[in-house]
Formats: sequence, C-alpha cells, structure tokens
Amino acid sequence: MKGTGLFLFFLLLISLTHCGDRGKKPLTDYKPGKDEIADMNSYIVRKDRERIQSFFERKGLTMNETPTGLWFSILKEGSGEFFKDTDKVVFAYECSLLDGTECYSSDESGPMDIKLGHSDIPSGLTEGLKMLKPGAEALFILPPHLAYGLIGDSRKIPPRSTLVYSVKIIK
Repeated sequence: MKGTGLFLFFLLLISLTHCGDRGKKPLTDYKPGKDEIADMNSYIVRKDRERIQSFFERKGLTMNETPTGLWFSILKEGSGEFFKDTDKVVFAYECSLLDGTECYSSDESGPMDIKLGHSDIPSGLTEGLKMLKPGAEALFILPPHLAYGLIGDSRKIPPRSTLVYSVKIIK
C-alpha cells in the first residue's frame, strides 16, 4: 500500500504541473498583427513628439515641423542657393540629447565636411541641411526615426534617442 500511495502522489503531482501548460503558447510564437504594430508605432511617435514639444516649450523656442517629423528653427538666414544632394557642406555643430547631454561637437572633432546624400549622417540632419543656404545657422531636433533609430550609434548615442543639433554653415 505504501508503494501505491507514493506512486499516486507522484502521478497527481505530475498531472497538476502539466495541466496549467495546456493552451499556452510559448512567448516566442507570438507575432503581433499589422494593426497592433501600427498602433504601437503610432503611440511611440506620439510620445516622442510630446517629449520634443515639451523640450522646446521649456526652452522657450519657436520650432516648425516638417512632414517627416523633423523639428527646426532657422536662427540666421544664409544667402545664395539652398543646398541639395551632391553639394559639399562644411559646418560646425553641437549634437546633444534632449536632457542636455552633449554627444558630439565640432569643438572636439573639427567641423564636419560632407557630401549631401553620400554620407552616414542621420537622415534628419541631411533633410535639415537641405533647408539651409551658405552662412545659415539653425537648430534641428531629430526624433529617433530620423536620427540613429533603435540601435543608437554604439558610442555616445543610446538607442531610441532624440537628438538636438545646433548647426552653423561654414561653406
């Protein structure tokens, strides 16, 4: 009888531990639908936008927004033609996070010398530079999708960071 009781106890224990697993899918099998992905992306963009607006309101800045989500303020108009793809642009800059943490600046690395459309700068900065003329100064706020996105730059810019660029065109 003693052996039978022990056997029944283990049988009961095994059945109880496995009953809770029925019908549950492993987490790795979960794949959100298109609507769920669209809703989450919309939520993330809305939250990024709120943080950016809060930043420039706290700083007393007047900013405009492009259809892509780039925020900008032209501080000094330049003269001549607007920059376009393939133009060479040399500019001084400061790049920081919304909390004021400086990431990069031309003070430490020298002015940036690039060919528009053919460099590895963030797409939001390229878009902003095309809004300027030689001699211009501007402030750009790049939401993560126009900056370094989900991965950051693996050095000073964390994943999903909004960047603030202060730019002065040299030539």
